[in-house]
Amino acid sequence: MRKARLALADGTVLEGRALGAEREAVGEVVFNTSMTGYEEILTDPSYAGQIVTMTYPEIGNYGFNQLDAQSVKPLAVGLIVKNACNDPSNWRAHEALDAWLAAHNLVGLAGIDTRALTRKLRSNGAQMGLLTTTGSGESDATLIERVRREEGMEGRDLASLASTPTAFDWTGGSPHVLPGEGTPPISARHRITLVDFGVKRGILRQLVDAGCAVRVVPFNTKAEDILRDKPAGVVLSNGPGDPAAVPGTKALVEGLVGKVPVMGICLGHQILALGLGGKTYKLKFGHRGGNHPVFEESTGSVDITSQNHGFAVDADSLKGKARVTHKSLFDGTVEGLELPEARAFSVQYHPEASPGPSDARHIFRRFTRLIEGEKLPA
Repeated sequence: MRKARLALADGTVLEGRALGAEREAVGEVVFNTSMTGYEEILTDPSYAGQIVTMTYPEIGNYGFNQLDAQSVKPLAVGLIVKNACNDPSNWRAHEALDAWLAAHNLVGLAGIDTRALTRKLRSNGAQMGLLTTTGSGESDATLIERVRREEGMEGRDLASLASTPTAFDWTGGSPHVLPGEGTPPISARHRITLVDFGVKRGILRQLVDAGCAVRVVPFNTKAEDILRDKPAGVVLSNGPGDPAAVPGTKALVEGLVGKVPVMGICLGHQILALGLGGKTYKLKFGHRGGNHPVFEESTGSVDITSQNHGFAVDADSLKGKARVTHKSLFDGTVEGLELPEARAFSVQYHPEASPGPSDARHIFRRFTRLIEGEKLPA
């Protein structure tokens, strides 16, 4: 059995069984409470620079397949699980957990008490960790000293790492696993532009399903260049890192809002808020899971949502700038905002799910209705 160790910045060292690549990785250690969806989670670009702890006790039982991947390659740097299943039982599976991790040069750790680790992160906050299968000659104290020198997430621009380097067109809708399953995409009625800060394929697919032809452009594309293409609407995508560290976003938002319908998702929601003059802050341990209830204040309805973010928008900083529309029923943090007259709105959660519940997918239809002239509530 290959061994692996996890050293945390608070001085904790955990030892278990190694998975995947023979290497070490440094990243922010976070936890996700989803019962399924490890494929989508590991390939979500929003996890760039993070070591993901899955709270569900067995991971890998349905293997990996390419249809569920949310990006070309994973940007997460490591995986921690209680029990790793390397004998998947699923007709869609192409690869087992250990082999997939190794093929993507990801290191993993199994066999530790993930409940205890999750409680530590919940109580003390997400923190930097060093996960290694190669440091057998180093003492625990040495590993702790090394990880304490590492830079945290605040102030880090990771969107530039996760974004596409060149523009491209996306035309594929959601894949149907079985013939006749699901609703076929609506014929493309709207040509939109998506600014890529680390977009998930699930968002692109849901936009196509809602009737959009999607042009994806790099994160640093200027507003005037986007408007020159005359899009029917603009989406600011999800992505990793500190929203306040992404360069050029204030000018981007100021150049778009009021000139074209705008929708922001997750990091895009935070970037919209920052561009309007709001502020963001780092959450203690973030929101990562598929069971987060979000309250919509105008209707009184609740959506169970998929979430993955470590920063949040400061509600007080938006007074006089935008209206808060959604709040988390877990901690009251801002989950949505809108500018009715400017035809702009955003949500902190992931309406595409991938993984998670589909309650919030109506957000994509809301965007297309906004494009078609329906007004946001005043």
